[in-house]
Amino acid sequence: MIAALAPGESCILNPLESEDARSARNVYNAFGAQITEKPEMWRIVGTNGRPQAPDNIVDTGNSGTTMRMALGSAALIPKGLTVLTGDDQVRRRPGGPLAQALNALGAQVQSTRGNGCPPWVVGGMLRGGETEMEAVTSQYVSSLLLNAPLAEGDTRLHVPLLNEKPYVVMTLDWLKNQGIAVQYSDDLSEYHIPGGQQYLPVNRPIPGDFSSATFFLAAGALPGNRVACAGLDMNDSQGDKAVVGFIKEMGAVLRCEKDEVTVAAKKLRGCEFDLNATPDALPMMAALACLAEGTTRLVNVPQARLKETDRIRVMRMELEKLGAAIEELEDGMIIQGGVLHEGVVDGHGDHRIIMALATAATAATGPVTIRGTEAVTVTYPEFFRHLQALGGSLSGSGIEAS
Repeated sequence: MIAALAPGESCILNPLESEDARSARNVYNAFGAQITEKPEMWRIVGTNGRPQAPDNIVDTGNSGTTMRMALGSAALIPKGLTVLTGDDQVRRRPGGPLAQALNALGAQVQSTRGNGCPPWVVGGMLRGGETEMEAVTSQYVSSLLLNAPLAEGDTRLHVPLLNEKPYVVMTLDWLKNQGIAVQYSDDLSEYHIPGGQQYLPVNRPIPGDFSSATFFLAAGALPGNRVACAGLDMNDSQGDKAVVGFIKEMGAVLRCEKDEVTVAAKKLRGCEFDLNATPDALPMMAALACLAEGTTRLVNVPQARLKETDRIRVMRMELEKLGAAIEELEDGMIIQGGVLHEGVVDGHGDHRIIMALATAATAATGPVTIRGTEAVTVTYPEFFRHLQALGGSLSGSGIEAS
């Protein structure tokens, strides 16, 4: 997105080949950026902050993040309308507060079904001004932070509710690195975004993803395991690096050195974790809690119900099929540790649900069959190959894991 809105040529090194990345590529290609893929590098000729109206409806696939970022970028197009849609999951994911904020700043955004969800029809221009927005997901704020600097005038944004704060910190870090100035309060509730700015081209490698690494960090904490995850920078601004601390608090032994985190198996104990800042960790932490001693509470994460699936409900349902004892809360889960047995579960087309169930299945007392595993390609196409390389036993298209 940044490269597509910057002037000149950008080189993104070590891009992740995944459906989410392809969704972003397809959207910004439709907005006029020229994107060339080479081995381990994407070369992008940007639009200099002036994206163009697409020739056709723009489909973001399963990528809710791309949908929300593109919603702001479409409001930068001076003439014409943009229609943004996605798959059935994305069309259920809310964006009303972001749409209302964009409208208050000069854009024209409308939900085709009037339900605050995609498909969206978007017209420009985003001009700046003042608005208030409750951000049940940080993506609303990130979309405005990334697009408003290219508006004509200044933007003042008030955010009385903000979930997932570390993702906003990560966005601000990227803005600073790419030459964009933003003033903000310490609690991230107030922002002043000067308009008329310009991005620097992107010329940097993409860092390792702690959200994806969560599954193998947790695998290292399972009985008899020792896993080293390379390519992780503990100084990076990614919020999901907090998972390293979660697993350590549960009793695992960790060693962090340079760009590698090693987790060794040890008896795990139940704990209480506030996951408001790290909602993507909920599926794996729920599965790991089933294999710990005592009670684990995962709390203050109501937005987990608004992801690709209602991850609180779905993880309770599927883990219970394997013998777990779970109480579902409005904003989380209470999990009694013990063992997981063999069974048949469903991935619900949600990449993080599938990866969490597969990782937990390797510690179950018998084989676990997971239906509908194709969705791992959304963010981690190599997941099952990597799980197998660590000794996981997988078979079939199901997949059966042990």
